[in-house]
Amino acid sequence: MPLSSLNGSQSVDRALLLLAMIGRHAGRGVSLSVLVEESGLNKPTVRRLLLALIRASLVEQDEETRRYYLGEEAYVLGTLASQRFGLLELCLDSLAALSRKTQDTSFLSVRRGTSAVCVYREEGTYPVRTHALQVGFEHPLGVGAGSLAFLAALPDAEVEEVLAANEAILLSRYAALPPDHIRRDVAETRANGYSLNPGLIVANSWGIGVAIRHPDGRPAGALSIAAIDSRMQPGRQEELAGYLKQEAAKVEEKLAGMFAARKGQDDRPATRSQARRHVR
Repeated sequence: MPLSSLNGSQSVDRALLLLAMIGRHAGRGVSLSVLVEESGLNKPTVRRLLLALIRASLVEQDEETRRYYLGEEAYVLGTLASQRFGLLELCLDSLAALSRKTQDTSFLSVRRGTSAVCVYREEGTYPVRTHALQVGFEHPLGVGAGSLAFLAALPDAEVEEVLAANEAILLSRYAALPPDHIRRDVAETRANGYSLNPGLIVANSWGIGVAIRHPDGRPAGALSIAAIDSRMQPGRQEELAGYLKQEAAKVEEKLAGMFAARKGQDDRPATRSQARRHVR
């Protein structure tokens, strides 16, 4: 049955098919006209489905080129579903090294809209551990060490947008962390070069974190370490921050290599068959 004849409950199938099409054009994005042509759907239907995908953060549209790309939620879902690809794969060795060196538990967090979600937890060997953060746990950006490190790596204007969007949930669920408190934490994180959560979510669970940046400076995620308060005294905070910065630098080097390789592939001349498809 042709795609254009699908209706009713099959809207989900059509939206997911559009999502897959956008994924196949992930490197350079895809225009509305190409999506209409490839899907066999009419333009109003494609627009409606794209708006739904954008609202879910599965797709985003570049404001200048108007081309469509996979969105943040698509990345987060893929990271949660698989350890084989993306940032998580690049961080696994560093997370293992952090927990081996420190004996404490280390984490990788990534952004999900105005929140941060933990996508990996590497257990340490120290017998007393904190379980305040587990894989899949989500907090507003600025709440928790990794989440705060990520927020502090954003431009000031975006920090304010996030805090405005999260104000209600911060005031209702995180009484110790109103927006003004997080603003001070952001400033302190930038000054120190690492974030610190002194037991503000769970009393005896402290955390320390640093951001991982893409080659263009945008934050990609955050590495963090959590431990009981007695293992987070000021002298050891500096030691742990040093380990985190070392491993973040290693991941950033891998990211730079990955992006360079992708750019090299994108810049290769089109093959004869690709050129023929392009002019059809």
